[in-house]
Amino acid sequence: MAKRNKAEKREKVKTSKKKAPAKASKKKSKKTTKITKIAKIKAVFDGEFVSSNKKEAFSLYSSSRFGEKKSGKILYSIFEALYLLEKNKIEIKFGKKKLKFDQLLEIAREKDLNIRTKYIVFRDMRDRGFIVKTALKFGAEFRVYDRGIKPGEDHARWILFPVSETSNLTWHDFSAKNRVAHSTKKSLLIGIVDEEELNSTLLLLIRQQLLLLLIRSHLVFLFQE
Repeated sequence: MAKRNKAEKREKVKTSKKKAPAKASKKKSKKTTKITKIAKIKAVFDGEFVSSNKKEAFSLYSSSRFGEKKSGKILYSIFEALYLLEKNKIEIKFGKKKLKFDQLLEIAREKDLNIRTKYIVFRDMRDRGFIVKTALKFGAEFRVYDRGIKPGEDHARWILFPVSETSNLTWHDFSAKNRVAHSTKKSLLIGIVDEEELNSTLLLLIRQQLLLLLIRSHLVFLFQE
């Protein structure tokens, strides 16, 4: 009887030492998200034009119409170059020197003393989602396309004249600008820059029904829908 009890104990010990069947282990799949860093556009400045033949320049042109296609390159207006430089999306070399925003602005100012006022208005419109192109051949500073419209898909909706709030815009000046808008079948847009804040504080769409008031050497535009 004692031998039988010992045998049963040994059997229990052996049974307890048996390993439980291994459970099928599920490996957790780790999803790795690669953050693609958008490369800066490499461009050159020849003293007059900023241009690039890099794929990043063509890609940005396709998506946002920065620049113009010409001779296998993307040619940027000085305003587009300044904007992309300020937004840290482009690297511009002038000879062996890499230009900073203030340096390019100063170079442009040598040819146009009002470049800063014009650039502020350009930047404001671009930040609002409008595509802005130069319009010198129309007799204006800029032509502006409605949101969602790219040059080539439709005509520009406005012509834009940037002015400083301290500028003396006479009735003759305004009338001339309005005639330009009428002749190009576009609406007139005037960007008034607050010199103290250096921001475009007011963008006014001038309609046909318009009252022009001169108050303390400042122009106030009132219009009715």
